[in-house]
Amino acid sequence: MMQARKEEGMFREELAEKIGTSGPIVGRYEGNDMMPSVEIATKISEALEVSLDFLVGKSSLLVKDASMLERLEDIAKLPATKQTELFNVMDAYLRDYRTSKAYKK
Repeated sequence: MMQARKEEGMFREELAEKIGTSGPIVGRYEGNDMMPSVEIATKISEALEVSLDFLVGKSSLLVKDASMLERLEDIAKLPATKQTELFNVMDAYLRDYRTSKAYKK
């Protein structure tokens, strides 16, 4: 949470104001001295524009691009066979990109 807040250039007090609490309480959340309710965690994720998974440490990926999140949600709705096809194309593209970068060095 602290990482996302700092990347936003936001002080604890600013985040606290957005979520309806105080700066010291935000500090306790960041220090893992206190856990926010689901309602407050949702407000924090919205204020910092991060996923709840990122906020609770289930994902190290900080995705700020809303269209990227929408795409990921759409992919999750695809049947498993279509997901596999898409991932195969993505893997090939990423492999080719990495290879081209390696040869440019």
